[in-house]
Amino acid sequence: MKDIRKELQQRILIIDGAMGTMIQRHHLQEADYRGARFADWPSDLKGNNDLLCLTQPDIVEGIHRQYLEAGADIIETNTFNAQRISLADYNMEALAREINVAAAQIARRATDAFNAANPEKPRYVAGAIGPLNKTLSLSPDVNNPGFRALTWNEAVAAYREQIEALVEGGVDLLLIETIFDTLNCKAAIYAAKDYFASTGKKELPIMISGTITDASGRTLSGQTLEAFYISVLHANPLSVGLNCALGAAQMRPHIEELSQLAACYTSAYPNAGLPNAMGEYDELPEQTAHFLEEWARDGFVNIVGGCCGTTPDHIRHIAAHVKKFKPRALPEIETELAV
Repeated sequence: MKDIRKELQQRILIIDGAMGTMIQRHHLQEADYRGARFADWPSDLKGNNDLLCLTQPDIVEGIHRQYLEAGADIIETNTFNAQRISLADYNMEALAREINVAAAQIARRATDAFNAANPEKPRYVAGAIGPLNKTLSLSPDVNNPGFRALTWNEAVAAYREQIEALVEGGVDLLLIETIFDTLNCKAAIYAAKDYFASTGKKELPIMISGTITDASGRTLSGQTLEAFYISVLHANPLSVGLNCALGAAQMRPHIEELSQLAACYTSAYPNAGLPNAMGEYDELPEQTAHFLEEWARDGFVNIVGGCCGTTPDHIRHIAAHVKKFKPRALPEIETELAV
């Protein structure tokens, strides 16, 4: 398969849209999540979307295929919460490895079929590594600001297990995404680097995507965009970008800033606008595509796609709107004094 870096030099790549939004369209019930294998599981399982890699693999693969048909170049595995810390909500810590291997194999199978049919347009599988449901930087107890619900070693171990399983399943890239706490991200970076160093396996490219949570332009753990970028620069990432929390209209100034800061490739996959009063997303595919077309025209991005509320229709429109523009050229930026 072609090196993704060569593809990024030639065109803007498209990452897929929301997995959760597409799963919701299937109107799955508790029994659908359980399947036969987990029919007697002692806790509720509805909402554990990562488990569907084991109980409803055809649905997950079908969603991947829809995004590939829409023009996605990068397919994310259905593993956003598939590490033992988040899976503890369902008492399924022991299934973390199995879920990640299965998810990677499902995405690999769908992607390989499209690559075989059109090898001149390679598609890549990104192992999705979410932010955890616990944070290393912030206390969950307002009365005890020094308390942490998670230790560094616990975070690293959980991420290491997930990364090992994703690699075993056949991913091409690692995507550490929706980062609201940079220390969690650093634990994932450390786990990845340690895994490749200790096993001698070829290191996979790492994509990093943070989340600006409000108009302040900061992450939830308080960093400015520039501070966040500098904090992860040591990972030598393939790309650094932003996703989730904001719609494209609200994300634009931050993407413009990042395009001027980053010596690596930049990515952006915003939500389909901001949620309405019912928590749903109303931004139409052509509206999202219009915003991202402007970013492509202005030279802000190398990788674009969609997050919450986006669908294959959004990805199809985005791909059509940005294909006429050249990818952002990597600037010469002095970084020695930044790390």
